[in-house]
Amino acid sequence: MTSKRPSPLQSPALGDLDRSGIAHGFFTRQGGVSEGLYAGLNVGIGSRDVPEHVRENRARVAGWFDQDLDRLATLYQIHSPDVVVVNGPVTGDRPEADGQVTNMPGIVLGVLTADCGPVLFADAEAGVIGAAHAGWKGAFDGVLENTIAAMEKLGAQRQNIVASLGPSISQANYEVGPEFYERFEARNRDWTQFFTPSGKEGHYLFDLPALTVSRLSAAGVKAENLDICTYADEDRFFSYRRTTHRKEPDYGRQISAIMLREA
Repeated sequence: MTSKRPSPLQSPALGDLDRSGIAHGFFTRQGGVSEGLYAGLNVGIGSRDVPEHVRENRARVAGWFDQDLDRLATLYQIHSPDVVVVNGPVTGDRPEADGQVTNMPGIVLGVLTADCGPVLFADAEAGVIGAAHAGWKGAFDGVLENTIAAMEKLGAQRQNIVASLGPSISQANYEVGPEFYERFEARNRDWTQFFTPSGKEGHYLFDLPALTVSRLSAAGVKAENLDICTYADEDRFFSYRRTTHRKEPDYGRQISAIMLREA
């Protein structure tokens, strides 16, 4: 896990846009300098990893895009529906939000995850991109739709937007209790389709990726799911739930990022 250059996963749908000047990557935990629980490319500022290691890992991500670290924009993620517009290089504190958009070339929009869904957005024709951190609460409260709306304010048209859901926890590894199910049922009875009974009485397996893709499609954008489970693939991904089940003291975060290339 100490290769000098990360090698992120690519989205088939967003990959088609590379020739239009959009670069993206769903980074794994491979290709970084962190050790122990954080082994590899941990980019989580909020983790208890060695700060110098986190900074180096983040610099490697920015470098993959041929950018300096101050061009890597990430958020203080709070599981909200809030979205911000990024207008230039990173200065000051990270904004508290879970989605961000830009139409400025050379700015890398990144979201951090460790089971939640990273969603990258692009309208190649308009030259507008977005990135959203969609855990169950963000997806439930509208962060996906709000990211699309923020892109439209910058000139995107939703029929031209491509959205790709990267590695996240699969339904097979996401057991929830009855109160969780009831919250979704009360909001929208159609959402009960994303739950199946688990082996534990009164509990369910929740399909967060299916909910995410469903909401993206209903919003009128082209949506895909890479269908890769962070919980099941320890070699490549950090997982909050896996860490919780093992009663480990902390966990790393991987990053998914997108950028408009400079002409």
